[in-house]
Amino acid sequence: MSETSTTARAQILNGIRRSLRRGEITGEQRQAVEARLARPPLGPAVARARLAQPEKVALFCQWAETNNATVARVAAPDVAAEVVSFLARNNLPARAAMAPSPLLAGYDWDSQKMLSLRQGRGEANDQVSVTGAFAGIAETGTLVMASGPDHPVTLNLLPDTHIVVIRESDIVSGYEEVWTRLRERYGKNRMPRTVNTITGPSRTGDIEQAMELGAHGPRRMHIVVVRE
Repeated sequence: MSETSTTARAQILNGIRRSLRRGEITGEQRQAVEARLARPPLGPAVARARLAQPEKVALFCQWAETNNATVARVAAPDVAAEVVSFLARNNLPARAAMAPSPLLAGYDWDSQKMLSLRQGRGEANDQVSVTGAFAGIAETGTLVMASGPDHPVTLNLLPDTHIVVIRESDIVSGYEEVWTRLRERYGKNRMPRTVNTITGPSRTGDIEQAMELGAHGPRRMHIVVVRE
């Protein structure tokens, strides 16, 4: 952690303490906090997602479709072909902004000569994005996105169509498993800047209680689940 970020952190914490009219915690109270941070307790697990992996994947797909996403289950060699097929089925241009992810780079994009891919962050004129996902949550059909150089957050939000490629092994039962995986992947004090949980395409019912897709982000989500 740089000296600048350390100073900024201290200023923020001092401001919180002043608003609470207390100083830095000490003694048993501090020990309790440190123990909790060292061994974060797990919250409740939803029984319906305590399944063997094949059933867990099926439940994820079921809930993703319930939440207005479309799902395709393919083998790894067919990922690129499925993306092109989805774009054609929906009369979308065969071009997309793709996350610069080593995982995505492993698929055979060169086999699809008509597909044009640009790696990098999402731009205002991008109609389609292709990203991976840190995890999928079976109990709700939710995707978890961890920001970083290999996954710019703008790809989740700006394009009208979001295509997500996720491996079956990255689908877990519930939310608590995701936080455990994040801690294991990034280590203490090294969490990603942003963790987005996304359940289907963007939608709202605020206006006259009528459901509107694409209100705050993509109006169309397609999930490609890769068999292993």
